[in-house]
Amino acid sequence: MNASRYSTHWGLVGMAALWGASWPWGRIVAQSMPPLAAASLRFLLASAVLLLWLHRSGRTGALRVLGARQWMGLACASAVGVLGYSVFFMLALQTVPAGKAAMVVALNPVLTMLFAVLLFREAVNTPMCLGLVLAVTGALYALSGGSLSLLQSPTAGAGELLLLGCAACWVAYTLMGRMVLARVDPLTTTTVTAAIGAGLLLTASLALEGPAAWGRLADAPVQAWFGIAALAFGATALAYAWYLNGVKALGAGAAAAYMALVPLFGMVFSSLWLNEPFTASLLHGGALAILGMLLMNWGRHRMERRAAGLAR
Repeated sequence: MNASRYSTHWGLVGMAALWGASWPWGRIVAQSMPPLAAASLRFLLASAVLLLWLHRSGRTGALRVLGARQWMGLACASAVGVLGYSVFFMLALQTVPAGKAAMVVALNPVLTMLFAVLLFREAVNTPMCLGLVLAVTGALYALSGGSLSLLQSPTAGAGELLLLGCAACWVAYTLMGRMVLARVDPLTTTTVTAAIGAGLLLTASLALEGPAAWGRLADAPVQAWFGIAALAFGATALAYAWYLNGVKALGAGAAAAYMALVPLFGMVFSSLWLNEPFTASLLHGGALAILGMLLMNWGRHRMERRAAGLAR
């Protein structure tokens, strides 16, 4: 493996680490700042970096050729993937420990694959189906504290249910991108959805929290401001840069396989930074979810290799 390949793989590990770290960073921010104001500030900062990146890459001209259908798709994707996801993310982290909350990441590729099969008739194989079952079971086991029945009971924690809303928003965003935004490049999609999402979050914050919420940001501790900066520049802009580079060098499937590391990093960083305990349900459920994600990725890679062999 040459040096550039090594750097690509390390970049994807860094991406997973930053996305894992976003959960304890988000927990600190959610407990110290008005949630909608904090979320809109995160995406305002991230949008500035992404717009600069788009300009320096010479792709700003792509914005002028977008059609009405594509702009509508980008707006809808922003409403779901930025506004909806951010609201669920921040509100859930007000009550749910960050390491436990990170387990919801295991549901994202699972639910995306399930709906892709139902809506687009995508092919699957046995390892992918088995991985789906393991990932869902492990993630829900960790989220429920070891008792799956708690998620079905009327006393289920609001935080855990909000985390399921995070997963639903991510799946909707992904599928919407496939249906509407197939001809828009990833950097343009991310930049525009982040910018529109920042505007939507700002509007929601001013309407629901009031202008006074922005005044209260000044009273937040230094750790919360570090969390906002890390979420904007690290978990959004830098992690996405590494992810794009990985997709370009290795392919989307290989790059997506590193998502399996996100819950692991989330648990580790939450324990180190927030002193959250490694409970038995979190360890067992997390291990099962990560195993399921790896099995799904292996099954997808196996199917892609077989299809490539038949095409020759």
